[in-house]
Amino acid sequence: MLTYALVYLIAALLAVATLSFMILKIGTLLADCPQTGKNARSAALSVATGYAAIGTGGVLLIGGMLPLLRDMPEAGATLALGFAALCLGLGFTQAVGTLRDVLKVSDAA
Repeated sequence: MLTYALVYLIAALLAVATLSFMILKIGTLLADCPQTGKNARSAALSVATGYAAIGTGGVLLIGGMLPLLRDMPEAGATLALGFAALCLGLGFTQAVGTLRDVLKVSDAA
């Protein structure tokens, strides 16, 4: 069971780190815009750190459920990783939407 829990934690936390890096990369690319560039990096940093904190909390909460599935550790780890990927993907979509909305507001001002 411990092996499956470690595989889950490593894979899920790697996904959080990768998606957080992608948010920062999107912010860097948006920083080239002459209108919103000055706000893009700070907004991306803020959104990425919030995403990383919430994503890590979600990964840990889902991981806390793994002992309940000790009778079927392979299936439990697979289900937990799939659910974490789904939640992280939905959170990423929301984070990028928030970044876009923040830049729209700063562009209108």
